[in-house]
Amino acid sequence: MSLRLSTWRADLLGLFFPNSCRLCGKTLHRQEEVLCTTCLYKLARTNFQDVQENPVMEIFNGRLPLYSATAFLFFSKGGGTQKLIHGLKYKGKKEIGAYLGKMFGKQLDSSLLFQSTDVIVPVPLHPRKEHKRGFNQSLVICEGMASQMHARVHSGVLYRKIHSSSQTRKSRYERWENVKDIFEIKNGRQLSGKHVLLVDDVITTGATLEACGNKLLEIPGIRLSVASLAYAQG
Repeated sequence: MSLRLSTWRADLLGLFFPNSCRLCGKTLHRQEEVLCTTCLYKLARTNFQDVQENPVMEIFNGRLPLYSATAFLFFSKGGGTQKLIHGLKYKGKKEIGAYLGKMFGKQLDSSLLFQSTDVIVPVPLHPRKEHKRGFNQSLVICEGMASQMHARVHSGVLYRKIHSSSQTRKSRYERWENVKDIFEIKNGRQLSGKHVLLVDDVITTGATLEACGNKLLEIPGIRLSVASLAYAQG
């Protein structure tokens, strides 16, 4: 099939089955993917990736010995980032996680703080919750990131051994109590001596990442960094 015919068929399919922006709903142009150019430009990026001391790193000061920490986007109630993450987690729009993960990974691959990443580890869901949702949103994000970085994804080393309740309406202390003993390591020696990047979808108090990070730091010789797709301020 010629390129011209293939393009014509794609345009025809787009006419009857338009691919729309996941934020504003406008039909995407041929060169656009997931988000239109306007919505892509409006994304609230943190640009923390090149700054050693930043608000995400400060969350873990005195709690977790990290090499680096960052988040891709600011999260605000009712904002575009919340809408995108809601679509990913609760409406099964995995393409959002893959797309934003690729953008995040490309950003980190050009950062001196994250270029040495060997392994990317997603925050795990309990098997019961993952079965209900159909996927782990953090893993989808990680796979997008890894496609742009010189790193591979390890999703089997860290696992959630206890099914816990949602963190959404809990206080800082309740969040920590809810997650502090629910994670475990399996075959951790394969990460020994590696720079490990632990990834979650949204960071608020940091309780989940702290609990996961403490477990990963039981592995000899690892250097630990954390990253989240979004950061909810205060």
